[in-house]
Amino acid sequence: MDDMVKQAMAKWPNVPDCYGWLGLDARGNWYMRDDGTQALGAFSSGVVGAKGSRLLHEKLIEFIQRNYSVDTQGQWFFQNGPQRVYVELEATPQVWRLASDFSVTSHSGESARPQRCVVDEHGRVYLECTLGHAVVFGLVHTQDVWQAAEAVEQGLWVPDEVATRELPQRFGYVRSPATLHTTQTSKA
Repeated sequence: MDDMVKQAMAKWPNVPDCYGWLGLDARGNWYMRDDGTQALGAFSSGVVGAKGSRLLHEKLIEFIQRNYSVDTQGQWFFQNGPQRVYVELEATPQVWRLASDFSVTSHSGESARPQRCVVDEHGRVYLECTLGHAVVFGLVHTQDVWQAAEAVEQGLWVPDEVATRELPQRFGYVRSPATLHTTQTSKA
């Protein structure tokens, strides 16, 4: 996490969290979602326009990725100064890229070490990887599935079959913190 972000958190400790305004798609692209976009539907709904506007500014994307983390409930967020901006996930908290030697990097370019391979009922390939000091679950980028297939054929990875609907609970992540927040708030 950036030092300036840590300083802002210390200076303004009680800034309310933000939900629904940022999304990560299944290809590792970031999206901003204003009120109008959110009114169209959930980030992963498939409704035209509900994803929002794709971020293209390299420095902003780098800032988000450097300050991207997870809370104790498995909700991923971007720490934007003193404000925690929870991220809507189209699929998983990480999108893995594979090189020809089967090395793995996150969508943010960090090296990762595969621990487990998973395939869902749609044939999508996922990896649970060590990333820094954490173990993180993510989807293999669609352009790299052929390399994942080669790793499986060579016996480097032995995939477990897991239903898509079971992935968040089994691997400890929340696809829609906004929905969880709304549910928790309405019960209070």
